[in-house]
Amino acid sequence: MKRREFVRRSARGLAGLTIGAATLGKVACGVKGVSRPNFLIILADDAGWNDVGYHNPEIRTPHIDRLARQGVELDRFYACPLCSPTRAALLSGRHPSRFGILGPIVGGDKEKLPKDFTNLAAFLGGQGYRTAISGKWHLGLKPEDGPKQYGFEHSYGYLHGQIDPCTHLYKWGDKSWHRDDQFVDEEGHATDLITDEAVRFLDSSSEGSKPFFLYVAYSVPHFPLNEASKWLDHYPAAMNPDRRLFAASMTHMDAGIGRILAAVAENRLTENTLILFMSDNGGQENFRSGPDYYGNKFPPAEILGDNHPLRGWKGELYEGGIRVPACVCWPGRLRPRRVEQVVAVEDIYPTIAALLQAETDLKFDGHDVWRALQGGRPEERELYWRTKNQIAVRKGDWKIVHLGANPEEGADELYNLKDDPNETTNVIMLHENIALSLRETMLRHSLSDKV
Repeated sequence: MKRREFVRRSARGLAGLTIGAATLGKVACGVKGVSRPNFLIILADDAGWNDVGYHNPEIRTPHIDRLARQGVELDRFYACPLCSPTRAALLSGRHPSRFGILGPIVGGDKEKLPKDFTNLAAFLGGQGYRTAISGKWHLGLKPEDGPKQYGFEHSYGYLHGQIDPCTHLYKWGDKSWHRDDQFVDEEGHATDLITDEAVRFLDSSSEGSKPFFLYVAYSVPHFPLNEASKWLDHYPAAMNPDRRLFAASMTHMDAGIGRILAAVAENRLTENTLILFMSDNGGQENFRSGPDYYGNKFPPAEILGDNHPLRGWKGELYEGGIRVPACVCWPGRLRPRRVEQVVAVEDIYPTIAALLQAETDLKFDGHDVWRALQGGRPEERELYWRTKNQIAVRKGDWKIVHLGANPEEGADELYNLKDDPNETTNVIMLHENIALSLRETMLRHSLSDKV
């Protein structure tokens, strides 16, 4: 089928379709016999599919592995392919393209998460929760657009998308490290400081006090990296030096997660705390420093993340860019299992709302996936992603990847993820009707985007 005819038929197919985001409406499934649970969400930054020990024993992450082993391993968990979009999806339950967030908020960008809706932190604050973030924000680069402006009672960490782990400065020397949205100067490695703050918050909590939402967003293994021999020594000297540094940062972060889990246990919070671990996007292949990044302190990195056997890298809409390691652990409430049902970052907010039996008329693109976490029957999911130069839709086992900034320009590829999970063979010429249907879905979603 010629490209022009394909576009024409797709546009015609939009007639009669309902436009707009999926609406969860009034969610009220809840968990029997559970008081309001605590929510602890831990994000790694740029950890790929093969960058955790339970996928790759070369990487030493015993605490993350324990969460996966004792909880629900989400085998088909999808994030966005870049940092800011995933964070926007997490806090909104919506596709970040609805807000025009198609990539990382960088440099002097004035872009930010809109304040005209009730995000997850504000929602939980309204439900009587203590709310705190420790780590990376990346949804507004100025203090007036920091986490406290979005419902976080306590905020700590950095505003930008990347920092020198020891000086805590952004790549062009901008200040970014803050406490409660006010810049501060502190000494120490970012991984340790983020962990320390999370532990302090947990130590201020105790069984029987107000429930909490703690969002811990680590800076690693995102470039630039700086790790002491204490962490490098976990890996052989013969290993590629860039990859060794990356792996060391994962082990350092994992040790911090171990400290956080210990604080949960020591404060007798384990039985009523749901813990989610995930990466914000797939691994980055390498890093070429721009002009005067960090005063040219960090040389280019040739080998960083590992998404094997998935195709693609951070920033791309192939599986390697968006299918990430993730697990949920809640002892006594979720039995250990491996769930192959599709789950997305947009599902976190509506699932939490449902657990709290909170009636809301908020519009979500995500679904309540609590039954999936319990091993319920799979449902056919429809997922949508958009960056500045690619668009993709997954529906059931089929996925269309559009190589172009908008649906009307560029080329399409079609993959069957059941038969070809690593996207080795584009079968669009063999399944034109399926491609047309997915393209109609893509066009429908694109009409709700702000681009």
